[in-house]
Amino acid sequence: MAVTPHPAPHVTEVARLYQTEFVRSARAVGVLWAVCSLCLAIIQLVVLVQPSWVRTSTQTHYKGSGPAPHSGTLGLFEVCVETDWPVPECRGRLSTLTPLPAFQSSAVLVCVSLTMVWTSVGCLCLFRFCNAATVYKICAWLQLTAGSCMALACLLFPDSWECAEMRALCGDGVSSFSPGNCSVHWAYILAILGILDAAILATLAFVLGNRQDALLPPDNKDERCQQ
Repeated sequence: MAVTPHPAPHVTEVARLYQTEFVRSARAVGVLWAVCSLCLAIIQLVVLVQPSWVRTSTQTHYKGSGPAPHSGTLGLFEVCVETDWPVPECRGRLSTLTPLPAFQSSAVLVCVSLTMVWTSVGCLCLFRFCNAATVYKICAWLQLTAGSCMALACLLFPDSWECAEMRALCGDGVSSFSPGNCSVHWAYILAILGILDAAILATLAFVLGNRQDALLPPDNKDERCQQ
């Protein structure tokens, strides 16, 4: 009867060391992914509440006909016009989450994106109870959905520029995808960066989820909450 040769003790030890290093690396990457997910959630919140999606150019650069429009900024919920006082005069009701009529679709999509991201952050608690691969995949789908909603919001926002609020700030030369005497401000750029961040985090979560079962030792694999 043939006897199956056992691996040499040093080979088994080396394999165990490599497995331990892989597990540590995966945990380190997982912690970094969790921190970046929390940062993405904060970015989404800032993008939603800040009236800085569009700003006017300086009055000296106004090239339109008629009186120069007011200087200020515009977001999804508020329009803020600069006055002689240090604090600008803002119109809109952020406290009741009532977006400007022209940007309701974008505001709803950003809210959905924000909800998905914060839900993925809340799912980090499931690592204590569920299989890590399952949690990573759930978070990946949530972040992918969040990035898609934010991307659609960023596409719909300039399509709605031909509205009374934009004309008051940017002059009569405003049209869809043409801001007239205005330019996109830091909140809109931050929203685009949030899309890229969500795509990267979702991809990383899928990779971590697919490799998690192979990285963990057999005696550490939890069968709870598996798909």
